[in-house]
Amino acid sequence: MRIFSLFVCLFLALSVHAQKVKILTYNIHHANPPSKPGVIDINAIAKVINESGAEIVGIQEVDILVSRSEMMNQAEKLAELTGMEYYFSKGINLEKGYYGTLILSKHKIVGKRRYDLPMPVASENRSLAIVDVQLPDGKTISLANTHLDLKEENRIEQAAFINELGELYSKPLILVGDLNAKPNSKPIKLLEQYFVRNTKDNKPTSPNVNPKNEIDYIMVLNNMKFSWISYRVIAETYASDHLPLVAEIAFN
Repeated sequence: MRIFSLFVCLFLALSVHAQKVKILTYNIHHANPPSKPGVIDINAIAKVINESGAEIVGIQEVDILVSRSEMMNQAEKLAELTGMEYYFSKGINLEKGYYGTLILSKHKIVGKRRYDLPMPVASENRSLAIVDVQLPDGKTISLANTHLDLKEENRIEQAAFINELGELYSKPLILVGDLNAKPNSKPIKLLEQYFVRNTKDNKPTSPNVNPKNEIDYIMVLNNMKFSWISYRVIAETYASDHLPLVAEIAFN
């Protein structure tokens, strides 16, 4: 009985000190529902984020001051609608505005960095954004958000670049994004040398109706022990041409 009690106490102590965080990644198609060409519904995107309960969110295909999305600053608007802090990372200049990725956080952002990803073959510029977030327990984790290129040669180099950055981290680092690559592709196999992906609960994320491609991911750097508390694709078929992906992670 004494041994059992000690085991229970140890389990409870580990549970109390586990660092838990809920993450969402979502390619929002500049908030244009596929069933409504030309329509912008930023409220539908915000609804998905709010209902997911995610604490840190990586978003791809975000417009700032572009005519197709009503000249809206979508980064600022989503931060307002979700009550989160934000960090926008430009991919390209578009008209007189910008197009890129966005990170939202319910917790304080204490650091932020942006990198242009390598592009050996001429294509649309892509970036990697990383934020450091201070959780309520005072501990800090980092989240990297990206949208890899459509061309395989570029994706391979971009994956290698992300791995090089991963070597620098001694704290938790979560990688999210639309990686434009299927699980058995070379870019994903490269990333798996440093990052762990969920191979048990993973499902297709694209297109939004009858999805068949798993190209959106939440991965965790393999520099410390962690567990997937949950990992699921959200069945939201209206708001974007991708399905949102949400995971809760516990770092031990």
